Amino acid sequence: MVEAPQTAEGWFSLHDFRSIDWDAWRDAPESERQRAIEEGVSFLKHRELVADADAGESALFSVLGHKADLLFLHFRPSLDDLSSIERRFEDTALAEFTERETSYVSVTEVSGYVSDDYFEEGADAVDEGLRRYIEGKLKPEIPDDEYVSFYPMSKRRGEEHNWYDLDFEERADLMAGHGEVGKEYAGKIKQVIASSVGFDDHEWGVTLFGADPTDIKDIVYEMRFDPASSRYGEFGDFYVGRRFPPRDLDAFLAGETVPTGRVPDEDSAGHPHGEGSHHGDDAHGHGDDGHGRGEGHDRSGAGGGPAHGDHPHGDEEAGGEGDHPHGEGGSHGGKGDAHGDHGGDGGHGDESDDADIRGELADLDIYAGKPHGEDVYATVLYSEADVDELFDEVEGLRGNFDHYGTHVKTAVYEGRHTDRAAVVSIWDTASAAETAGGFLSELPDIVARAGEESGFGTMGMFYTVKPDYQTEFVDTFDDVGGLLAEMDGHVETDLMVNVEDENDMFIASQWNAKEDAMQFFRSDEFSETVQWGRDVLADRPRHVFLA
Repeated sequence: MVEAPQTAEGWFSLHDFRSIDWDAWRDAPESERQRAIEEGVSFLKHRELVADADAGESALFSVLGHKADLLFLHFRPSLDDLSSIERRFEDTALAEFTERETSYVSVTEVSGYVSDDYFEEGADAVDEGLRRYIEGKLKPEIPDDEYVSFYPMSKRRGEEHNWYDLDFEERADLMAGHGEVGKEYAGKIKQVIASSVGFDDHEWGVTLFGADPTDIKDIVYEMRFDPASSRYGEFGDFYVGRRFPPRDLDAFLAGETVPTGRVPDEDSAGHPHGEGSHHGDDAHGHGDDGHGRGEGHDRSGAGGGPAHGDHPHGDEEAGGEGDHPHGEGGSHGGKGDAHGDHGGDGGHGDESDDADIRGELADLDIYAGKPHGEDVYATVLYSEADVDELFDEVEGLRGNFDHYGTHVKTAVYEGRHTDRAAVVSIWDTASAAETAGGFLSELPDIVARAGEESGFGTMGMFYTVKPDYQTEFVDTFDDVGGLLAEMDGHVETDLMVNVEDENDMFIASQWNAKEDAMQFFRSDEFSETVQWGRDVLADRPRHVFLA
């Protein structure tokens, strides 16, 4: 019997496609329509806020064409949760004006092609990057305000071409080649793959997200020419739409363009998962998901290619596992929100805490960068590899990153007092930064992602020093470092220098608790350093916090 890979399952998924009975809507009294809108908005807002379960994701999309008008997309820990959502919607006045055109039930999945150790020895047997990648695949997040394409697919079981008659290595090679095609779409496409074997008519449900709908078309088109699809792929109906927040439901029903861009109401604006600050824009987002990762562990293909699983296309963006049709790449865990023009890895803590910290710094006349408005997004990972070897690898990735207009900068910073280097990749969008993180996680000897260490991390990033003051800046940092070493609650601080530009500095500081860090920022010594920095720095430093 051909080897069947092991699988691990995560959240269950429901794609609920609805059409509007437009004749009934037009004929209904204004009071009934208003009630339908209010109950529909309330239902959808509560689903996005995950008020019905301990975890999950939900989103609302408009759908183009005759197949449907709306898509309600839900991820929840159990099928019972999804069942409850279905029935609750039917209790709303909005449901009376809709008809279900179709639906799709599935469960997120990673397969044994990801890592032998993960399945045989457990999650603790794999490195943090791979573990977070798997977590992101099993518990996906939905990008904010992007186009969506959904389609089901299966692997062919014909007389001439039968995917399930192929041995493991042949399937892995096919999917590795398939993933190479998808690498071209790193930063452009995020995808979620969920298995529907035993649940629905096809074997997988594929959901693609992208800011440009032509990128969705292009990736599907190019992959059709790859043998993994041309010989073995069978596809169902395709659906395409655009995400919009529940508050725009009235605009959608009135025929207006959505999303409207209206300011969120107070109910949602302050919630970390609210409509106005969902994962695409929230300074504390969690990511594309996108958490792509190449194999490179137990059954990796040559050249870092993925040993892909039985999934439709393979993981293109990360060169990653075969569990997914197109791959996402992406950072392992949270999105790094670089507050300010020069970036930084954003906090993983509570948004209100972040605002409090920024307020305290402002009172101390310390610029922390704006949490929104002038943002770029960064992924920061640490490696213990030889710096020259690491730079060569990063330089190769950077050449690919430069093809995308959203790429700002990727660089390697060498530590002065620690044995690890920092790899920083800065992008205009959160999804692009997350996707880049997937590639960067495959660099040699990656040991951590900024913000994942225990305790309270702070970062003053991208101190661009005037050349004439470079030596003086380094000496001053060493003096400050001596002060830090004597402070209670201080764990580690290092000044890291861009291997290509000695005037580009990066300071990483780790503390046991927020108050320990703030005590330092309140010190006279730090205040004097800030004042002095205005003379020696070429621009304003960004003090970015990883709570």
